[in-house]
Amino acid sequence: MDASTARLPGQDAAHPDGQYGTVAKWFHWITVGLIAIALPSGFVIKFITGEADGAYKMGFYAIHESAGLTVLFAAVARILWKATHPAPPHPPELPGLMRVAATAVHHGLYALLIIQPLLGFLATNAWGFPLQGQTAYLRLIDLPKFMETSEGLAQTLSLLHTIGGYLFALLLAAHIGGAIFHHAIRKDGTLMRML
Repeated sequence: MDASTARLPGQDAAHPDGQYGTVAKWFHWITVGLIAIALPSGFVIKFITGEADGAYKMGFYAIHESAGLTVLFAAVARILWKATHPAPPHPPELPGLMRVAATAVHHGLYALLIIQPLLGFLATNAWGFPLQGQTAYLRLIDLPKFMETSEGLAQTLSLLHTIGGYLFALLLAAHIGGAIFHHAIRKDGTLMRML
């Protein structure tokens, strides 16, 4: 079978070619771009210390917070889209354990695409730094403060946000590793469904 007639895994009536739909692909790759901004900038913030680096750190906060909130908006839209436009099924030859692992990683990523931005947003509010002024959303929109300053709550939310960041990085590595495994080792066309 040549490339022009090759069929991708996971075909069904809604996905005769085994591909994700165009809108699903756009959501995926837009989210990838936003995560490529939000995740590294969040880790950079953790390592900037000292008063002299305050303005530098504030710039990373502005980038991180705007990217994070945009991730939240994109994730909500993506989940709503997915509710009415399901993904193509797993390839029938995919072993059961791989199917379970892929589903678990996807569900974990979707959950964290919602939870992480919310935790970060609430933490910044609890610290007394709503997205206003230098850290306004996209540097354009001041968002209202949603809670009173509370150092104890801020520390808890920040810790949960940090743990979530590491968990997200781990799940992301599993997702990327799985895509590479399917493409390079299994050569089963799974990666091509999202391209």
